[in-house]
Amino acid sequence: MMGKGSVKHNTRAFTAKNVDKERSRDNVEFCHSDIKEVYQQLFGEALERYNAKQKRNDRKIENYYEKIRQGKQEKLFHEVIFQIGNKNDMNAKDWQGQVAKDILVEFMEDFQKRNQNLHVFSAHLHMDEETPHLHIDFIPFIRNSKRGLDTRVSLKGALAEQGFSGGTRGATEWNQWIEAEKQELSKVMERHGIRWKKLGMHRKHLSVLDYEKQERAKEVAELDKQIEKSETALHSVKNLVDNRLERAENLAQINENLKKANDRLYTDNSKLENAYTEAEQCHLSLSEKNRILQMENENLQDENGKLKFGNSELEKQRENLREELCLMIGVQARVELDIRSFNREKQWQLPDPGTFTSAKFYCENTAKPLVDKLKELVRNLIIRCTSLTEQVRNLTDKVKQQALDIDWYKGKLLEQANTAKKFQEQAAYLERVKLYAGTDKVQEMVEAIKAIERLESEQKRIQRSYDSRYYR
Repeated sequence: MMGKGSVKHNTRAFTAKNVDKERSRDNVEFCHSDIKEVYQQLFGEALERYNAKQKRNDRKIENYYEKIRQGKQEKLFHEVIFQIGNKNDMNAKDWQGQVAKDILVEFMEDFQKRNQNLHVFSAHLHMDEETPHLHIDFIPFIRNSKRGLDTRVSLKGALAEQGFSGGTRGATEWNQWIEAEKQELSKVMERHGIRWKKLGMHRKHLSVLDYEKQERAKEVAELDKQIEKSETALHSVKNLVDNRLERAENLAQINENLKKANDRLYTDNSKLENAYTEAEQCHLSLSEKNRILQMENENLQDENGKLKFGNSELEKQRENLREELCLMIGVQARVELDIRSFNREKQWQLPDPGTFTSAKFYCENTAKPLVDKLKELVRNLIIRCTSLTEQVRNLTDKVKQQALDIDWYKGKLLEQANTAKKFQEQAAYLERVKLYAGTDKVQEMVEAIKAIERLESEQKRIQRSYDSRYYR
């Protein structure tokens, strides 16, 4: 088939969306020359001969390349693309693709010999798309011309010199030449055990406008599918955010309960310190005092264990919430990237149909309203994503607050450890006091023991009240 011609695409100076960069290393570059230098090689001497004959300066040609580029009679170069099969039977990723590659390489080896009047300056075999295909860019020229330069650009003349003369409208020089090249390609295919399957389904050539309409319709259909997928993903993300917000509120309630429990624990510790002071003033025996301190220390360790358990659970919940937030933000970023690509990339914009009246009618009454509708839908999606971003930011703030609360609990645990250490030091001190306690203090000890028993009973009541609130 005939291509529009993009040397930068063929050389992979830029990479299209349908190109697999990992397989670009398998591409084959047969030749690639600067087109301006090729024009100088082909037509430089002929241009000098032409200008030397001119008596008027305004008839001289300063740059033949620019003359052809700005003119309308001939193109700077032409491109033809050869492909065997399709992605189903000659996929570039399978072994059939390698067979197609070998056939196209062999076909290209004799292309320039068969076409002496078509100077190939760029030829590339692409293996990084769905099906292997060959891009050939050439400049058609003729010699011994009676008009203009004796060697000049002419597609019709070049093909005529190679034996292809125009006939009916369908049998132009170009169509005859393309058919001849297809026959050459089929010969190479037969040598590799591949037969040309002629399906007999030749569609009439579409006009440029009709072709563009057809392609844009395909792109719009694909865009509808992608928008539908984006809406589904956005709905899923919204549900995920709602669930995470609900869990964050529950976590905040748990944190509040832990604060209240810690306040009660602080009050209980104050009472224990007061009881310790009273017992020391009554000169309790060392054994009784140690027993009381051990009980108090065990209660304190139990409380610390509960705090550590609650703190550990809070840490786990915060870590899980952070992972889910990261996942949710990643999903949102991909959705936003997809939505931005729909509205920004040039390939999704319908082009103006040109100078034809029917094309203008199509553009104003069908294409533009459809594009405006798609853009409005994308803008609505972006607004929804902005709202989602705000919800994520609020949830992130709650996670930061949870981190501050956890640090606060860690400080309280350290304070409890210091208090327990002080109790151990007091126990060692009372061990020394035992050596100096006499029998004359027995009555005072009995009174002190009764006071301690009352204190223990009160402490058990407080403990039961605390357990019923903490574990309900």
